[in-house]
Amino acid sequence: MNITYSTTAKISTDQAIDLYIRSTLGERRPIHNRQVVDDMYKHANLIVSAWDVDKLVGISRVLTDFSYVAYLSDLAVDIQYQKRGIGKRLIEETKSCLGPECGLVLLAAPKASEYYRPLGFDQHPSAWTLKKTVK
Repeated sequence: MNITYSTTAKISTDQAIDLYIRSTLGERRPIHNRQVVDDMYKHANLIVSAWDVDKLVGISRVLTDFSYVAYLSDLAVDIQYQKRGIGKRLIEETKSCLGPECGLVLLAAPKASEYYRPLGFDQHPSAWTLKKTVK
């Protein structure tokens, strides 16, 4: 398996939605609202992607100031490619694009809550979220 990583590859809305579905992240992302997914990628500061030739198999989507903090809003790997180090490498590639003092923050998906501790992440007990209200 020869996976390549890129910070410059263009990712279409269809490719992103397809990967979300193939990674189970689609259960928690607005995959039925193409405009929102399109905006998610248009406004991200950093996107690191993993490719098996021309097939998108992993993604790290980040909102950041590149100096103090980066919010890793999506880390997704195709289920058929999991447990091969792709997620770990996506995090490493992401960190390499950030300043040396920049922290990395994320909210883990319930199924992935134990994935991050062996990668050096500390669990934070006081994260808060404000749910959006639908009018």
